[in-house]
Amino acid sequence: MSDARPDSSDAPSSVQRLVIACGGTGGHLFPGIAVAQEARRRGWETLLLISEKQIDALAVQGHGDLRFEKVPAVAMPSPLSLKMVRFVWKFLQTRRHCRKLLEAFEADAVLGMGGFTSLPPVQAGRSLGLRTFVHESNAIPGKANRLTAKFCTGVLLGLEACVRHFPPGRAKVTGTPLRTGMNAAATRAEALEFFGLKEGKKTILVTGGSQGARGVNRAVVEALPLLDPKTVQMLHITGPGEFEELKAAYAAQPQIQAAVLPFCQRMELAYTAADLAVSRSGGSSLAELSAFGLPVILVPYPTSAEDHQRRNAEVFTRAGAALTVEETELGQGRLAALLTSLLEDDARRAALSEAIRKLAPDHAAALVCDAVDHWNP
Repeated sequence: MSDARPDSSDAPSSVQRLVIACGGTGGHLFPGIAVAQEARRRGWETLLLISEKQIDALAVQGHGDLRFEKVPAVAMPSPLSLKMVRFVWKFLQTRRHCRKLLEAFEADAVLGMGGFTSLPPVQAGRSLGLRTFVHESNAIPGKANRLTAKFCTGVLLGLEACVRHFPPGRAKVTGTPLRTGMNAAATRAEALEFFGLKEGKKTILVTGGSQGARGVNRAVVEALPLLDPKTVQMLHITGPGEFEELKAAYAAQPQIQAAVLPFCQRMELAYTAADLAVSRSGGSSLAELSAFGLPVILVPYPTSAEDHQRRNAEVFTRAGAALTVEETELGQGRLAALLTSLLEDDARRAALSEAIRKLAPDHAAALVCDAVDHWNP
């Protein structure tokens, strides 16, 4: 489960100063931080470009050893929208700003972790003649990465299923780097104690990714009265925007032991404490679930860009590594019945755990740094 190893190349490093554009969501930011820490282990200097969103501010807490700069996010509207004019103006302005940052930092290479926060820095890097890379953690590339892949040095992928979307020789599978601390050892008892939960009960982890998931949150609250409080307890990471509402909902169901958090900096402990998870199916979340071999019910975000969460879930479901349920099918007691069925079936959970571990990334941060240093697809 370790995500760092000595770099494999015997050749001298060609990179000393790496810029990583990784803001906007935890799915971009946490893998970017993982790459930065592996790069620093190699003696490289790093600069991480993040967005101005609240989630970025939360996620960077505790990483004072890394240097961050905020850049404006520039989401692309429909090509036929009148907003396109404003997008082009804002994009060019942000790219100029990024170019100045790259020049001041004396960057050797730029790595974008996906999303439109990464597009201006990678284009700025190309305009300066730097080596440029993008990382795609999903089974299908996002709009920003499809654009960037046309001109960057190379494309790095989290899942084998994504290779077919790029021309031969353009992409390399590295896996998705795991956030800091994912290889830290902790016992189940220590993890449960950290969250104030009890031994002797099955723990259900609910997470919608770094920003939460309203549909999943509603369905879980609906399921609470149908779960057995003698055998089940909850660890629910709500997302910052829904914490107060969900905290009140759990308070109204006092029979269920629960730890309710808006955000979790210690996800390695959350995965260790859990027997079963209910999760969105973003690429970074799936990499972490795989690393811990955690049985999971995936609920794809129904309006995710390019429907990438459903595509991700299909990869894991076909491998027998997860169960997938559409958000619209969670009600009328179905989620509670599915949770109860899985918690009572140790053999089925063990089979899911074994299958999902086979999809876990191995040394992904190191492989990303190797590729940036010596590109050889």
